[in-house]
Amino acid sequence: MKAFRGEPSIFASARPEERRAELEIKRLTLKFGGITALNNVELSVRTGELVAIIGPNGAGKTSLLNSITGYYKPQEGQIFFNGQEITRMPPHHLTHMGIGRTYQNIELFPGMSVLANMLLARHVHSHYGLGKAALFTKSVKDEEVRHRRILEELIDFLEMQSIRKKLVGSLPYGLRKRVELGRALALEPKLLILDEPFAGMTLEEKEDMVRFLLELNESWNQTMILVEHDMSIVMSISHRVVVLDFGVKIAEGDPEFVQNHPQVIKAYLGDTHQL
Repeated sequence: MKAFRGEPSIFASARPEERRAELEIKRLTLKFGGITALNNVELSVRTGELVAIIGPNGAGKTSLLNSITGYYKPQEGQIFFNGQEITRMPPHHLTHMGIGRTYQNIELFPGMSVLANMLLARHVHSHYGLGKAALFTKSVKDEEVRHRRILEELIDFLEMQSIRKKLVGSLPYGLRKRVELGRALALEPKLLILDEPFAGMTLEEKEDMVRFLLELNESWNQTMILVEHDMSIVMSISHRVVVLDFGVKIAEGDPEFVQNHPQVIKAYLGDTHQL
């Protein structure tokens, strides 16, 4: 990742323990009335991995992400992050622990600038109260400099210099997706969860996003969970692919193994004997 003003990158220079992102999901079951969205799902993600979760519509992919990030409370099973159980923690606690995400439907403030939207994410790293802020003490100044340096580094990395002061609502959809990625990264997440980050993008925008994600993973050792419908992208960038169908995990392995798995082919294409 590019450094800001010739200084070492804050992200790439982070100590290994600061980037640790070990996720363990055990026998997770989530029900909505009589509908079982997730059924005994087990999954592990190791630090530095890029793991994709795929499956047909209604397979339970977003339900799994919402369970990991605290929006849904599973009836059974456990979720552990870096050894601590987080199964029923609220979303803001998980953000402080280092779990950040983007959303299937963009969740930005359209009437605010790109920079302002990203700056909002820095509140989780603010350590001063109202009194110090009013006095603008040296510690506050130093902290604000660090916040700004991180945002400038991210804006440079995501090639958003030309839109930094523009209102998000005035931007095309693909650029809004890029801003949302920037805001998630401004949290300095240990685990980054991406819910359909390529949806609605042009081919050129997808190529840019692939480039950003690969560099994040390779240069910053960013751990990621990706839910995406574009199989060509999934199979080209993922270390491991997990397949859900009707809330059940039916396959897991490297992209080549999953592409040729008979249950996966059946889930996407129907009964192979009828093809």
